[in-house]
Amino acid sequence: MTIDSIWSYAPHSGHVDGQDLTGYSVVATDGTLGHVEREAGHHGMRHLVVDTGVWLFGRSAVVPVGVVTAVDEAGRRISLACTRDEVKEAPRFRTDSETMDPAYLAAVGDHYHRLTPRGTTPA
Repeated sequence: MTIDSIWSYAPHSGHVDGQDLTGYSVVATDGTLGHVEREAGHHGMRHLVVDTGVWLFGRSAVVPVGVVTAVDEAGRRISLACTRDEVKEAPRFRTDSETMDPAYLAAVGDHYHRLTPRGTTPA
Protein backbone atom coordinates (compact mmCIF):
# COMPACT_ATOMS: atom_id res chain seq x y z
CA MET A 1 0.00 0.00 0.00
CA THR A 2 1.38 3.40 -0.86
CA ILE A 3 0.13 6.68 0.51
CA ASP A 4 -1.11 7.58 -3.00
CA SER A 5 -3.32 4.49 -3.24
CA ILE A 6 -4.55 4.48 0.36
CA TRP A 7 -7.45 6.74 -0.67
CA SER A 8 -8.64 4.73 -3.69
CA TYR A 9 -9.98 1.22 -4.11
CA ALA A 10 -7.56 -1.38 -5.44
CA PRO A 11 -8.39 -2.27 -9.06
CA HIS A 12 -9.23 -5.90 -8.19
CA SER A 13 -11.18 -5.19 -4.98
CA GLY A 14 -14.56 -5.70 -6.62
CA HIS A 15 -15.69 -2.15 -5.86
CA VAL A 16 -17.85 -0.55 -8.54
CA ASP A 17 -18.00 3.25 -8.83
CA GLY A 18 -21.30 4.55 -7.52
CA GLN A 19 -21.88 1.45 -5.39
CA ASP A 20 -23.56 2.22 -2.05
CA LEU A 21 -21.74 0.28 0.67
CA THR A 22 -23.89 1.56 3.54
CA GLY A 23 -24.81 -1.33 5.81
CA TYR A 24 -22.20 -3.74 4.44
CA SER A 25 -20.45 -5.76 7.13
CA VAL A 26 -16.73 -5.05 7.49
CA VAL A 27 -14.32 -7.89 8.21
CA ALA A 28 -10.68 -7.47 9.23
CA THR A 29 -8.13 -10.25 8.75
CA ASP A 30 -8.90 -11.54 12.25
CA GLY A 31 -12.66 -11.11 12.51
CA THR A 32 -15.71 -8.92 12.13
CA LEU A 33 -15.15 -5.22 12.71
CA GLY A 34 -18.63 -3.75 12.25
CA HIS A 35 -20.66 -2.24 9.42
CA VAL A 36 -20.34 0.73 7.07
CA GLU A 37 -22.18 3.83 8.29
CA ARG A 38 -21.19 5.86 5.24
CA GLU A 39 -18.50 6.54 2.68
CA ALA A 40 -16.95 9.97 2.19
CA GLY A 41 -14.31 11.44 -0.05
CA HIS A 42 -13.48 14.93 1.16
CA HIS A 43 -10.22 16.37 -0.25
CA GLY A 44 -9.87 13.31 -2.51
CA MET A 45 -9.40 11.12 0.58
CA ARG A 46 -12.04 8.40 0.14
CA HIS A 47 -12.76 6.50 3.31
CA LEU A 48 -15.37 4.46 5.12
CA VAL A 49 -16.84 5.37 8.47
CA VAL A 50 -17.34 2.03 10.21
CA ASP A 51 -19.65 1.55 13.18
CA THR A 52 -17.79 -0.93 15.38
CA GLY A 53 -20.72 -1.49 17.73
CA VAL A 54 -19.80 -2.84 21.15
CA TRP A 55 -16.41 -4.10 19.98
CA LEU A 56 -14.85 -0.63 20.36
CA PHE A 57 -17.31 0.50 23.01
CA GLY A 58 -19.76 1.97 20.52
CA ARG A 59 -17.30 4.14 18.68
CA SER A 60 -16.82 4.46 14.95
CA ALA A 61 -13.58 4.20 12.98
CA VAL A 62 -12.34 5.82 9.77
CA VAL A 63 -10.81 3.37 7.29
CA PRO A 64 -9.22 4.52 4.01
CA VAL A 65 -10.71 2.63 1.05
CA GLY A 66 -7.22 1.53 -0.05
CA VAL A 67 -7.30 -0.96 2.83
CA VAL A 68 -10.29 -2.73 1.23
CA THR A 69 -9.20 -6.00 -0.39
CA ALA A 70 -12.60 -7.30 -1.48
CA VAL A 71 -16.20 -6.14 -1.86
CA ASP A 72 -18.70 -9.01 -1.91
CA GLU A 73 -21.90 -7.47 -3.26
CA ALA A 74 -23.97 -10.64 -2.92
CA GLY A 75 -22.89 -11.16 0.70
CA ARG A 76 -22.89 -7.40 1.46
CA ARG A 77 -19.44 -7.80 2.98
CA ILE A 78 -16.17 -5.86 2.76
CA SER A 79 -12.80 -7.42 3.62
CA LEU A 80 -9.85 -5.36 4.87
CA ALA A 81 -6.08 -5.92 4.71
CA CYS A 82 -5.58 -5.16 8.40
CA THR A 83 -6.44 -6.55 11.82
CA ARG A 84 -9.02 -5.27 14.25
CA ASP A 85 -6.26 -4.04 16.56
CA GLU A 86 -4.68 -2.08 13.70
CA VAL A 87 -8.00 -0.31 13.18
CA LYS A 88 -8.28 0.29 16.92
CA GLU A 89 -4.75 1.83 16.96
CA ALA A 90 -5.59 4.35 14.20
CA PRO A 91 -6.18 7.99 15.16
CA ARG A 92 -9.41 8.05 17.11
CA PHE A 93 -12.52 9.26 15.30
CA ARG A 94 -14.57 11.54 17.55
CA THR A 95 -16.75 13.86 15.45
CA ASP A 96 -18.15 13.96 11.93
CA SER A 97 -16.23 17.17 11.24
CA GLU A 98 -12.98 15.16 11.34
CA THR A 99 -13.96 13.44 8.09
CA MET A 100 -13.60 16.87 6.44
CA ASP A 101 -10.31 17.77 8.18
CA PRO A 102 -7.34 17.12 5.85
CA ALA A 103 -4.89 17.00 8.79
CA TYR A 104 -6.91 14.31 10.58
CA LEU A 105 -7.35 12.30 7.40
CA ALA A 106 -3.61 12.59 6.65
CA ALA A 107 -2.85 11.16 10.11
CA VAL A 108 -5.26 8.27 9.43
CA GLY A 109 -3.62 7.67 6.04
CA ASP A 110 -0.15 7.71 7.60
CA HIS A 111 -1.23 5.11 10.17
CA TYR A 112 -2.54 2.68 7.54
CA HIS A 113 0.37 3.38 5.20
CA ARG A 114 2.80 2.16 7.89
CA LEU A 115 1.07 -1.21 8.25
CA THR A 116 2.79 -4.28 6.88
CA PRO A 117 1.43 -5.03 3.38
CA ARG A 118 -0.66 -8.19 3.23
CA GLY A 119 -2.08 -10.35 0.50
CA THR A 120 -5.70 -10.03 -0.45
CA THR A 121 -8.33 -11.60 1.72
CA PRO A 122 -11.06 -13.55 -0.06
CA ALA A 123 -14.58 -12.29 0.52
